Amino acid sequence: MRTTILEGKDLDVTGDALQSALVDLLDLSLQAKQAHWNVSGPLFRELHLQLDEVVELAREHADTVAERAAALGQAPDGRASTLSGSRQGPDVGPGELSDQKVIDDFSDLLGQTAARMRERIADTETADPVSQDLFIGITGDLEKQAWFFRSHRIGGRG
Repeated sequence: MRTTILEGKDLDVTGDALQSALVDLLDLSLQAKQAHWNVSGPLFRELHLQLDEVVELAREHADTVAERAAALGQAPDGRASTLSGSRQGPDVGPGELSDQKVIDDFSDLLGQTAARMRERIADTETADPVSQDLFIGITGDLEKQAWFFRSHRIGGRG
């Protein structure tokens, strides 16, 4: 006999939040790797390294989110077909990317992803405080990375 930690609406809400977070994080890691390979310009080296930090952070959090879903009896789905059909963020695009485009794109991408994480924080407040705690930590990390990218904007404050 299988015992679930959460049931009913709480499980549905939490399962949906974890799955959509998994999609966001896997997509973020792929977008960051794409930009990592294609960034050019005076800030190449710094952004190249910063993008690797984003990849590592996103993959680490994706694994934690997927394992939380599995612990709740949900089957996390990180397949490419799921990502392509569910992603919500902007796409950095193919080809060479100027350092300023990467800065702008990742400031926006990280900000939008953090905003969706904040929605998940609210959604899981009563449904599952343990998952909510995961989303709080992820949000803090995403907002910190967004700040790092914004600090490179020409003529703007971080």
